[in-house]
Amino acid sequence: MKSISKLGWTAYGLAALVVVLDQLSKYWILYVYDLPGRISTPVAGPFSLTMVWNRGVSFGLFRADQDLMRWALTLFSVVVAVILAIWARKAVRPFLGLGLGLVIGGAIGNAIDRLRFGAVVDFLDFQRLGFFPWVFNIADSAITIGVVFLLLDSARKDSDA
Repeated sequence: MKSISKLGWTAYGLAALVVVLDQLSKYWILYVYDLPGRISTPVAGPFSLTMVWNRGVSFGLFRADQDLMRWALTLFSVVVAVILAIWARKAVRPFLGLGLGLVIGGAIGNAIDRLRFGAVVDFLDFQRLGFFPWVFNIADSAITIGVVFLLLDSARKDSDA
């Protein structure tokens, strides 16, 4: 078995951190703060906490209310996380390792929600900005930032593996 690179371990650690932070934030929102009982609460400026049960993918895209789609999205998330984890084993560039770790953690965090609740818990709301209509969570943020890192890595000028 081939050894895991230092950046591969970094990706795995970052993925674990994202899952922990994502699930802790959702626990707090659901059981401590009881956001489902409040629906939406303004926090500061354009930021609110708004309870949304997302049955689609990140940022509510491709909404799927059927149970079959719930399981298909869960399976897809897990398969993507496994493929990216295999890729991360040999990561040698920082943006690649960071991007893979963030996407893996986000995919797993949202898959856990689908398994537990049948939908993803979304609650971060900046809709009052006027140009960002989505409610999201830490896992969604990690996936988005991770994809940016992966795009930056793919735009690099060197040709090393």
